[in-house]
Amino acid sequence: MKFHATDIEGAWWLELEAIEDERGFFARCYCREEFEEHGMNPTIAQCNLSGNLQRHTLRGMHAQTPPYEEAKTVRCIRGSVWDVVLDLRVGSPSYLQHFGIELSADNRRALYLPEGTYHGFITLEDDSELYYQISHVYVPGAAVGVRWNDPAFDIRWPAQPRVINPRDRDYPDHEPPEGGAA
Repeated sequence: MKFHATDIEGAWWLELEAIEDERGFFARCYCREEFEEHGMNPTIAQCNLSGNLQRHTLRGMHAQTPPYEEAKTVRCIRGSVWDVVLDLRVGSPSYLQHFGIELSADNRRALYLPEGTYHGFITLEDDSELYYQISHVYVPGAAVGVRWNDPAFDIRWPAQPRVINPRDRDYPDHEPPEGGAA
């Protein structure tokens, strides 16, 4: 695997190093030792699939509160998405910044999001599917979110959503913590 740092502290995008022959290819897409060498949480406590029927379906921006924060490795296994990590960790050098990347079944990239960051995506094709490896089990009472188009983040989505859950659509604007940076 090739590890590419992003502008978000602790977030990486991953590129497979495929070995190809007449049968097709073989590639390692997870290695505990390599994750640890890059300061990434290698724990996998839960794996999830997200199936999305229509192009321009938006999900996000989601996270879990302490002590249930999740590190995630997200890979698109069918179709394509624009995947975004947003840093709302007070004190982080990349606070209020985001990074977006196209993940697709064709490019086989993955995005690693460290604990405390928020995640969202918009599908670029019908029938897009994402596979998540997550470091902590989902705790419904710890789930939080911020609005996908909050002007405080200036996320440049490649399209307007056609399908969006009312909860994701109606999150309030981000309010900086008291005494914290805006």
